Amino acid sequence: MMIRGIRGAIKVRANYKEDIKDAAQTLIRKMLKLNEVNLEDIASIFFTTTKDINFEFPAIAVREMGEGWELVPCLCSTEIDVPGSMDKVLRALVQINTDKKLNEIKHVYLGETAILRPDIEVKN
Repeated sequence: MMIRGIRGAIKVRANYKEDIKDAAQTLIRKMLKLNEVNLEDIASIFFTTTKDINFEFPAIAVREMGEGWELVPCLCSTEIDVPGSMDKVLRALVQINTDKKLNEIKHVYLGETAILRPDIEVKN
């Protein structure tokens, strides 16, 4: 079994706690569903947000997803502020234990964020 990463992004509606938590949960659930990942297979989750998303930690949303989720190691950080980049974006890197090959991983860029990775097939 290997550790593989699943990348994803979602635009957050507004810089409010509930909007941040809703976006984080929506993204993580979609990433796990498309990749057929069970909770026990998650090694860790790393979140970044653009500088305009700071009213809540996305990791809190994960801890609120139900029993067992509070055990998943999560870390949050601020994304590099590149001039002209998209605002209100929450990104995630979910590291999983899997037998899948790199080309079998389905990265998830929801809504407007699909333009962030035109070089890979994204599941919207």
